[in-house]
Amino acid sequence: MSGQGLSTEEVAGIREAVAAGRKPKVVFTASAGQIAGQVGQVVALTDPAVSDEFVVVRFGRDELPFSPVDVAVAPRGAGRKVPSAERPAGEPAAEPVVVPEPEFVLDTPPPARTVGEDASARAAESAKPARRAVKPAKAAKAKGPAGLTVTLAYAEGEWTVAAQQGAKVLAKPYVVKPAEALRMVGLVDVSGVQEAVEQILAAERAEAEQQAEKLRSELAEVEARLAELREAG
Repeated sequence: MSGQGLSTEEVAGIREAVAAGRKPKVVFTASAGQIAGQVGQVVALTDPAVSDEFVVVRFGRDELPFSPVDVAVAPRGAGRKVPSAERPAGEPAAEPVVVPEPEFVLDTPPPARTVGEDASARAAESAKPARRAVKPAKAAKAKGPAGLTVTLAYAEGEWTVAAQQGAKVLAKPYVVKPAEALRMVGLVDVSGVQEAVEQILAAERAEAEQQAEKLRSELAEVEARLAELREAG
């Protein structure tokens, strides 16, 4: 049994054989774990750019993907009937012994070995982990509360505040006094925000002074008219 796996040339040859409708036999190498030494049939080769395990092998009743290092080209006669030993003339032929291809079962312990097998080989195979062990399910992650967003805005001479949690509106925009808005803005220690607020306040002060000056002028005209009316009376 080869321990080197498939070479690039062998992979190319197997791909051609599968494309022609054949199912080349391969033998599992030591890197395949517990099934090392068993024989399977290549039924397909997928895209190696997608996964390193692109050699699909039929083993028993399963078709599983393997890496090229997990399999090697099977020697001639692998998995075929083993002829019986020579017998004396006239003795009836014994039934031929067939080497079965065992079914591949996930996460099973290694099969029991007969007495007299090499102890070191048995220990090495027992130490190998079973291939394709079922991964434990990930614990469900607790979902936290939705994020909360509080928005302070200024538009058309008014400051407004709104609040929303996820897609739920907690508070629609409502008007707040400039002093309250400025206290909220003061919590944001960002120079750009502070400069923008100062510009807004300067514009509002200038507009308020213009309105006050206009009202004082109108009031002076009303008072002068009132004085004329008193003198006339």
